[in-house]
Amino acid sequence: MWLLILLVNIVIIAAGSYWYLFGRPSPFTLESVRPPGPYEMDQKNRDKVLKQGFTKEKIPDHLDAIVIGSGIGGMTAAATMAKVGKRVLVLEQHDVAGGCCHSFTKHGFEFDAGLHYIGQLHENSLFKVAMDQITEGQLEFVELDKHFDNLVIGAEEQRRDYSIYTGKTEMERHLKKQFPEDVKAVEEFFKIMKIVARRTPLLAILKLIPKWLAMFLIKSGIVNLCSSIFRLSSTSATEINYRLTSNKDLHLIFCYFFYGVPPKDSSCVINALLLHHYKRGAYYPKGGASEIPFHITKVIQKYGGNVLVRAPVTRILVDEKGASYGVTVRKGGEDVEVRAPVVISNCGIYTTFQKLLPPEIQAKPEIQNRLTIKPGKASFLLFSGFDATPEELGITSTNLWLFKSNDMDAMMDEFYTMEKDEAPENIPMMYITCPSAKDPTSQMRHPGKTSMIILTMVSYEWFEEWTDTTVRKRGDDYFTYKMRFANCLFDWACKHFPKLREKLVYQEAASPLTSTHYLGSTQGAIYSADHTLERFYAETIAKNRCDTPVKNLYISGQDVFSCGIIGAMHGGLLCASAVLNQIIYIDLFLIKKKLKRDKAKEMARLCKPKVQ
Repeated sequence: MWLLILLVNIVIIAAGSYWYLFGRPSPFTLESVRPPGPYEMDQKNRDKVLKQGFTKEKIPDHLDAIVIGSGIGGMTAAATMAKVGKRVLVLEQHDVAGGCCHSFTKHGFEFDAGLHYIGQLHENSLFKVAMDQITEGQLEFVELDKHFDNLVIGAEEQRRDYSIYTGKTEMERHLKKQFPEDVKAVEEFFKIMKIVARRTPLLAILKLIPKWLAMFLIKSGIVNLCSSIFRLSSTSATEINYRLTSNKDLHLIFCYFFYGVPPKDSSCVINALLLHHYKRGAYYPKGGASEIPFHITKVIQKYGGNVLVRAPVTRILVDEKGASYGVTVRKGGEDVEVRAPVVISNCGIYTTFQKLLPPEIQAKPEIQNRLTIKPGKASFLLFSGFDATPEELGITSTNLWLFKSNDMDAMMDEFYTMEKDEAPENIPMMYITCPSAKDPTSQMRHPGKTSMIILTMVSYEWFEEWTDTTVRKRGDDYFTYKMRFANCLFDWACKHFPKLREKLVYQEAASPLTSTHYLGSTQGAIYSADHTLERFYAETIAKNRCDTPVKNLYISGQDVFSCGIIGAMHGGLLCASAVLNQIIYIDLFLIKKKLKRDKAKEMARLCKPKVQ
């Protein structure tokens, strides 16, 4: 009898698991992807999609979900849910949709707010499959030059230049040529990269399975038996670097993507993932970064939803049972209630838990426990426009990373502990990108012009005294202070591109306060929560999930998994999985597998010798 009961239970569990994994309608289908249509050149038509202002009349009826914030994480969650028939309303406080993926034009120059290049978009990659699904194939990408990044360490007699190439084998081979005495170290680092790239999904699984099960697997040590990824995620980049080599130039190359955290305090997994991200190519959206929210918005609208801007959410509504049931939006001096059974916040954990929830909910221990990670370092950007083409300025699509020293840990520690008045003239690192040289449509849309963006990371505390001032009315002291940073960055850039100064016709600096105002980032942290080592401990990963202590309230974006466009997009996919209660990655993997199988059949057919 007991055998029969056991057998029945096994059948029930197996059937339930099959239904959970495969028995629900998939948001993703091959049929939904179609060839890209013509590029929309008419700015008025683009504005109708990207700049649709909030009014009560534009709120769709019978909403299934509200998303706060139109960054790529929120838009990904919204589009995924839309594709299973959900009506989703995305609310954006800025006057244009897209978050860090939006573009803006000043004095005839077009700039990207945060997207500068993307990797892992090679044919049939998971990221490419996902991007095709949420845009239904309408987004086109341009592959950049194989020499996608150039690093310069030191200056004058001490200057060393290193080039980073894309390519499945070329990236490693090229690094070995530049470091002939550290061939073994390069090989070992690329082995770590391979492990990290293949096993990082195991970290994500900790967020998808029930929390009690994830904690059991971690506490029992079972996860460490399954894969080395769990040990690597809690190992600092500096520790790995010193295990491999004493060459500090190579240390810097292993972790040159600065996001505000010194290598000694960051997970080696994130640094390895960032370099691996470009191994199969670096890409840029044809038509500029705003093409991403432009096409995702159309998908959301196609299924009955909408994306509305100038819609600052002031509160998340919570009923007496502790469940979220909508939001209030500030419009014309009054708060407009918008209700839905699900609320997704893509505006970061700090804004969500410290500002939007009712005070009595904010104070709960389970909410405070979600705020153990502090905000990341702030960004400082310099936008420059030149009356010349990129070719005339000697600029290519290759990004330039400049470092005054090869000791990232010491460099960053020294800089961030400086007094406010010391900092502007002592910037230790910066990144230069030129969207005009990456986008083939740039000269069609803005002939004879070049846009350049220079970025560095700064401490928010240096700008904190102007926190309560309003944009463009912060006073002369603020302007003078931020221009000290701007002038030092531009002077440094001119040493590498001598023709810049004489062709400069427009320039504007964006401090951390600018990012806070336009992007809603806490303390100007464009990468949101700090990416410290503690954030990537297995236990922290398992606890930091999309569902929250407030019923029907979910988190999306960079705070779910990791920073950047792809990190935020995975945050959106994980969030959609939580809301829909199905692991949508399975659907993506199945599509990817079919596409690769079809590609193999096509190649076999083409290679088959013809019978005479």
